Amino acid sequence: MTASGNTDPAPTRRPGRPRSPETPDAIRRAATKLFAERGFSGASLRDIATEAGSDPAVVIRHFGSKEKLFLEAVTVAPQLRGLVEGPLDTLGRAILQRLIEADDSTLRLHATLLGALDRPDVRRYLDESTARNIIEPLTERLPGPNPELRAQLIAAQIGGILMSICLFESSAHLRGPESLRYYANAIQTLIDDREN
Repeated sequence: MTASGNTDPAPTRRPGRPRSPETPDAIRRAATKLFAERGFSGASLRDIATEAGSDPAVVIRHFGSKEKLFLEAVTVAPQLRGLVEGPLDTLGRAILQRLIEADDSTLRLHATLLGALDRPDVRRYLDESTARNIIEPLTERLPGPNPELRAQLIAAQIGGILMSICLFESSAHLRGPESLRYYANAIQTLIDDREN
């Protein structure tokens, strides 16, 4: 209350559209769609905003930058989470089944990410996701000598086959059963620490 006994007036709300919790979700959905279709460089903030029924300033207000929006919309966390769990004696094959044979969603996602590797934030995100979801949990599980080194080599093999399949048309045959059998055996050799 003021000295005269009157209550303070209610604060006035600034003009403009009210913030809706649906707006970030709509922007995220639009970004996921357009980044997948056009890649990082081909999907502008204006295109994403238009697809979401919004405008670029609102996109920046919610996400900060195109790179940050990209990393929220194009995440590998669900594909990598739990990837190296399960029985160690069949893990090499299980990894490839989940990443490559189950469906094309993981390959499409990685192709989108690989198209933005010139962005430091994207490289850092992939590095951290790989360490958190593959290298660190494998290091804890692998028996025998040099578990961290072997876990890093397994991560490199996983990244290598994903990159080859996603980027090079001539590598499409790597998805065939014979190729995947050889690759699974190579990963399994590192898991088991078998002598060559």
